[in-house]
Amino acid sequence: MAVCIAVIAKENYPLYIKSIPTENELKFHYTVHTSLDVVDEKISAMGKALVDQRELYLGLLYPTEDYKVYGYVTNSKVKFVMVVDSSNTALRDNEIRSMFRKLHNSYTDVMCNPFYNPGDQIQSRAFDNTVTSMMVQVC
Repeated sequence: MAVCIAVIAKENYPLYIKSIPTENELKFHYTVHTSLDVVDEKISAMGKALVDQRELYLGLLYPTEDYKVYGYVTNSKVKFVMVVDSSNTALRDNEIRSMFRKLHNSYTDVMCNPFYNPGDQIQSRAFDNTVTSMMVQVC
């Protein structure tokens, strides 16, 4: 089950973070923040291959005892981080990848909104519904 989904700006500040359950929200903020170092390492390791490559899925960033952290980066260097419960062994890599694509499409819809200023917190109800459905769907 996806327990936290975060959208991080190019400058590494959060645009959107949602976690279930909410009582562990600070723990998930920390987990997302620490995963940014791994994202930067993977991006620099890919180097110029990332520019030519169409697939922006970074895969498993790192596992912890309770969670697995996955990453995805857009062409504009916006990062998506998904924290998944480790006990869910039924969730395969291609399902995580499709969830990131769905999240990226919803993020693109937010960016296309003429009333959204890039760099501001994401407060779109449609984006929030997409994230919530992804968290519930995986349960």
